[in-house]
Amino acid sequence: MHSLDSKTLRRLAEVIADIGGPYERKGWELEELLRGAAWPGEPEYDGEARVPWLLEEMTARRDDHAAIERLLCRVCDPLEYDEGADAADAVREAVNEKLRPEGLVISQIGGRPVAGRLGAGGAVQMSEPPELEKRLRALVQDEKTAEVLLNRLEETRICASNGAYTLAIIGVGSLMEGLLLTILRERDGEAWAENFPRRQGKLVKPDQVSLHGLIEVMHRKQLIEFDAKDFMHRVRDFRNYVHPHRELVDQPGFDADSVGLCWAPVQAVLNDLEKRLG
Repeated sequence: MHSLDSKTLRRLAEVIADIGGPYERKGWELEELLRGAAWPGEPEYDGEARVPWLLEEMTARRDDHAAIERLLCRVCDPLEYDEGADAADAVREAVNEKLRPEGLVISQIGGRPVAGRLGAGGAVQMSEPPELEKRLRALVQDEKTAEVLLNRLEETRICASNGAYTLAIIGVGSLMEGLLLTILRERDGEAWAENFPRRQGKLVKPDQVSLHGLIEVMHRKQLIEFDAKDFMHRVRDFRNYVHPHRELVDQPGFDADSVGLCWAPVQAVLNDLEKRLG
């Protein structure tokens, strides 16, 4: 996602506040929405007109692409509405109307809202999350570990840019396995000290845990939501094409869009982790 035009930001602020509309948000609800989107700082509604207040917040963070993306995804999330998916879809349609001139769109993939680009003919194109390097460094405390993960990210990019799509998909899965393992090691000593879920009837130690086990533990520890858990298992399934025999049997025919579909769950997981870990 790029920095949005000031007029786009104003139009989005009007949609989000929805003054007089069916999904109108009071000042405290706007404040709550920002916090639910892990908005940087401590947003406090000061009683002024709601749209100008929200626009000021968004304008101040317009170059923080990850924050803007989290906000737009959160306002389109069924979790945000008592009416659930119907309300979220209606708001997402209004948001996308304002994003269309920017060539951007919020889509629902795997039950989660994710940001993408509009391609030829209105096709949605997914790409890696914005400011991914910065976000990884913020989540990972150990500098050497961060460098290892960033190196894996760069190799994944090289593969994707040069048409090695299967290896790029394997790289996305490997990157996320390293990130989830690191989060548990650095942020949850209790989880790291205990054995992980059973595999073939046995408990496994942290250095032996599978990506499947990591995803399940992250959800059990409430670090990622159910939809993000289910979403990440799709990446795990694709990552398993590291085994040539499976690729020979299934003949998946991966392309650039396949890599994009793997980045979408990464966005959902990052949004959840940033919301819970700050």
